[in-house]
Amino acid sequence: MNEHEKINYVEFPASNLQATKSFFETAFNWSFIDYGPEYTAFSNQGIDGGFFKSPLKSSSEHGAALVVLYSQDIEATQKKVEKAGGLIVKPLFSFPGGSRFHFLEPSGNELAVWSDNNI
Repeated sequence: MNEHEKINYVEFPASNLQATKSFFETAFNWSFIDYGPEYTAFSNQGIDGGFFKSPLKSSSEHGAALVVLYSQDIEATQKKVEKAGGLIVKPLFSFPGGSRFHFLEPSGNELAVWSDNNI
């Protein structure tokens, strides 16, 4: 449901759209709709969004917003991310209220996964 003045959509750059799509399909069971050769969209993943063809990448180290996914079983999710080709850039760590890890998907975008269960 679209809500007035609420975050509604997020877009990421992707140097390799096919590899990025394949990663998210494998690791998180996302599905995509292609809009031409330079854009693909996802929906029903907590927030809708898409990937656009670009050599740029999103990294919190360079000031980009960090998109964080939730997991009920963070260790199992980390294994799925690694098996799908994700690169862990901040290993699993605890913080007040839970635990999380950060990873890069094949186009180099940084995302994180958190759980309210401490490791």
